[in-house]
Amino acid sequence: MNDKVFNISSNPHVRSKLTTSSVMLGVVVSLLPAALFGIFHFGLRAFLIIAASVITAVLTEFIFDLIAKRPNTVKDGSAVVTGLLLALSLSPSVPLYIPIIGSIFGILFVKCFFGGLGKNFMNPALAARCFLLISFGTAMTTFKVDGVSSATPLADLAAGSTVKLSQIYLGYSNSVIGGSAIALLIGGLLLWVMNGITWEIPTATLVVFSLFIALFGGQGFSVPFILTHICAGGILMGAFFMATDPATSPMTSSGQLVFGAIVGLLAGLFRLFGSSSDSVSYAIILSNLFVPFIDKICIPKPLGYYGGRRNAKNIRIPRQAVNLLVITAVAGFGLAGVYSITKDKIEEQKLQASAASYKEVLPEAENFSYNEDIKAAVDALDGQPYDTAAYGRTFINDVVVGEAADGSVVGYVFDVSSADGFDGTITLALGMQADGTLTGISFTELNETAGMGMRADEPEFKDQFAGKNADQLVLIKSGGASGDNEINSVSGASVTSTAVLNAVNTALAFYAENVQ
Repeated sequence: MNDKVFNISSNPHVRSKLTTSSVMLGVVVSLLPAALFGIFHFGLRAFLIIAASVITAVLTEFIFDLIAKRPNTVKDGSAVVTGLLLALSLSPSVPLYIPIIGSIFGILFVKCFFGGLGKNFMNPALAARCFLLISFGTAMTTFKVDGVSSATPLADLAAGSTVKLSQIYLGYSNSVIGGSAIALLIGGLLLWVMNGITWEIPTATLVVFSLFIALFGGQGFSVPFILTHICAGGILMGAFFMATDPATSPMTSSGQLVFGAIVGLLAGLFRLFGSSSDSVSYAIILSNLFVPFIDKICIPKPLGYYGGRRNAKNIRIPRQAVNLLVITAVAGFGLAGVYSITKDKIEEQKLQASAASYKEVLPEAENFSYNEDIKAAVDALDGQPYDTAAYGRTFINDVVVGEAADGSVVGYVFDVSSADGFDGTITLALGMQADGTLTGISFTELNETAGMGMRADEPEFKDQFAGKNADQLVLIKSGGASGDNEINSVSGASVTSTAVLNAVNTALAFYAENVQ
């Protein structure tokens, strides 16, 4: 009789030597190149932000465990990773309370309140960054080097300005602390070599993102253009260090490919068509919501399964997803039908509701109406920027004709937007006489910094536009504008002033091409 003894135990029968602590240590080591270069480039300020974020994250988790009488989980290193990731995704000019508040929010509300490591449904560092962007928009989007504010490479790229790929790649551009592309690539590859991540999510994210930029970025398959988008804006940090969070990403290889593709698609969509070009964080968080569904669809082949193709009956789509799809489809068709019936009435009511703001900039007009040819020219733009190379991200939203009581044309009103404001989109109504002489501007959307950009709404700046008649206006940042085509900038708010002037110049260009 065989004397061998067989031990019977429950699964798993194959165990990895990796531990939570070793994995987290690997992530920290992989992030060190980006962190050290950030400190080297931005100086002591960057070090203080990193230190404040990491220390706050660790203390928050320690205090929570103490109060809740739970085992001390600080030693697993996950709090250090959260604090470090958050700090590297921040501007080097943020006040020190920003990383402190962010770390408390990420650890306490996103991690601890959901049961701790492995039970959170989104990455704590990502959630903290989105919370800070929503709560402290101005501080989070202000980038200063040596005390001088300047635009990020993505902002320059969106405005049609030239950017140096080599500076972005090395990390010498104006960006977040962990903005060095080469450092992030080294760290990401190091993490992959140490088995901290697999190849599927980063690869799928970057490939789909690159394809989206190539197809819809307006530059085709221009390698420098695509590489600039890849090296800037946090897509590398997101692909290697945030989307790969094992607690918030799919379990299977095929699922991870699908998940990475969704992240890349949303990141590209938000990058090109969103109000903020730096929105990878939102892309990953939204993709996290698809993970339970992806895990159910991408079911791996059972161990020991033998046969041909898997029985389709074994692959079940959740009933809730089917119900939601049916409800959405029915509601969508219903709304589309209602809209087609009421479209003309809606446009008429919209025109009447806007008449007050139109009359403010074109007081000579008694009535406002649409010209079919002009309206067709606006519709042909299809919501796309008018001319990014010349005016940045500016949009012609609407153009109406102002008429006198006898029906004669007295001028036009242009509804124009610029997405390049310091704190977001700026929308204004521009009045113009029939001969092209400007009658004034009125803001319908202006959310700039109080005491700086908001001064654009003061008469000292706005009144300069009335009476101008030129093909294009020029912004004078040093003051003393005297020419017929010159406008003085708002002191200390050149970004806002430039965005407003670009919007006005866009209307002038549209007038010359489609109205005059």
